[in-house]
Amino acid sequence: MPKKTTILLLNLGTPKSPNVSDVRTYLFEFLNDKRVIDIPWLLRKILVNLIIVPFRAKGSSKIYKQLWTKDGSPLMIYGEKVKELLQKELDDNYTVELAMRYQEPSMDKILENIRQDMPNRLVILPMYPQYASSTTGSTFEKAMNIIKNWEVIPEVKLVNQFFDHEGYLNTITENANKYNLNQFDHFIFSYHGLPIRQINKVHPERNCHKCNCHKQFNPDTDYYCYKATCFETSRLLSEKLNIPKEKYTVAFQSRLDKNWLEPFSDKIVEKLAKNGAKKLMVFSPAFVADCLETTVEIGLEYGELFKENGGEELVLVESLNDHPQWIQALKDLALK
Repeated sequence: MPKKTTILLLNLGTPKSPNVSDVRTYLFEFLNDKRVIDIPWLLRKILVNLIIVPFRAKGSSKIYKQLWTKDGSPLMIYGEKVKELLQKELDDNYTVELAMRYQEPSMDKILENIRQDMPNRLVILPMYPQYASSTTGSTFEKAMNIIKNWEVIPEVKLVNQFFDHEGYLNTITENANKYNLNQFDHFIFSYHGLPIRQINKVHPERNCHKCNCHKQFNPDTDYYCYKATCFETSRLLSEKLNIPKEKYTVAFQSRLDKNWLEPFSDKIVEKLAKNGAKKLMVFSPAFVADCLETTVEIGLEYGELFKENGGEELVLVESLNDHPQWIQALKDLALK
């Protein structure tokens, strides 16, 4: 009899609603993660619980209200759709589950359901294309902290990243090819930013500022460097889309201070507009579903910034969402 396998899809999470109280609860859990804000415990508690959350919750609530649809958070909506579509692609020997690192559906609850079901094999697949300690690492850590207490621990497979997977790349390419790329003056590949200190922890013998990964990817030394895999993702996509090097820029968004990965996406958008670019296309390859950082930050805020500085149109390439090719990519990642 074939072995029974459970595939656990994981994403970062979303507030239950855009109301201030729910946003506050989400931010409290998210920002208190020691891998997200990797500073000493007491300093993190003071910074998060007394400064960041109290002062950011109300403002973040307003932004989430811009994102929210009548059916809820796009991240959750697409997560459920992807779960259902992937399940349809598999036979009865496979069960697909969905959980979020923060908030609902919680990893504690879903993993408890999986424990009771007792599969022979568990595939843990965080939907983060590029590995980072604050996303993939945090998700794996919580999963293993739960699983280590099970009486019966099944065979466990961890899918740690897929920035170079053909199905993932081809889905983004297909979404971009809906447009006439020849009409665009420039292209930006915008990734979520990280503090430089977190990048340096991956290769403590080399300072991030002195690395050459923005020019050449070395799989032997750069495979788990978030910055390196972002640049490599962009190179792979630019090749598929026939975008020459001089027509695209790799940038990083959502920074909290100046000691984060550069260049900053908003500064690049502003600079391109001031230099005469009229039509700009922005990709968000770090996000598999439309969310706050894509729909609002890039689509709305950067779109306004571009026009304010002389640009005419900023086009955001939609995320993978529930694209059929993305479903096939997830199937391949889970089964191979």
